[in-house]
Amino acid sequence: MAKLYFYYASMNAGKSTTLLQADFNYRERGMDTMLWTAAIDTRADAAIASRIGLEADANRYTPGTNLWREVMAQHEQSPLACVLIDEAQFLTAMQAWQCARLADEGGIPVLCYGLRTDFRGDLFPGSAVLLGIADVLEELKAVCHCGRKATMNLRVSDTGEAVGEGEQTEIGGNERYLALCRRHFAEKLDMYR
Repeated sequence: MAKLYFYYASMNAGKSTTLLQADFNYRERGMDTMLWTAAIDTRADAAIASRIGLEADANRYTPGTNLWREVMAQHEQSPLACVLIDEAQFLTAMQAWQCARLADEGGIPVLCYGLRTDFRGDLFPGSAVLLGIADVLEELKAVCHCGRKATMNLRVSDTGEAVGEGEQTEIGGNERYLALCRRHFAEKLDMYR
């Protein structure tokens, strides 16, 4: 029975690296996969790129992409062993449910990788639905500068100051975000006042 998986973490936990390793494992055994990532993230030349240098091309989804239709069209041409989705926090609620349908009705395992929360500690819409409906939830670990598990994503300004206001989505990497434990995140944003 196919399942819907959600691997979530803060920034710098190796989500893309883990996705690319899973894709490699399937392909090494002669199985076809289909990779997806959010079209909004255009930082790298390759669609999916990890900080340690692994990369792969992928389909890019927008809020209007019907993942059920796109994946099933490919599956009918060449059976897919797995669908892997990077930046799953940017899925719409409907797309998260389409991922569940791919597992339930299409019989295709769907592995989603993404952030759980934004720079304010709020759930992303796609992550909220996946946390509610995924068959398997697995937290990948990142490390705060203090050595504790990093679970939060602090947005910083160009001068390194904590940013607590703004749009939920602002694409960036290490120059724009710090992975912190909850304690240091709260201290930076003065949440415990």
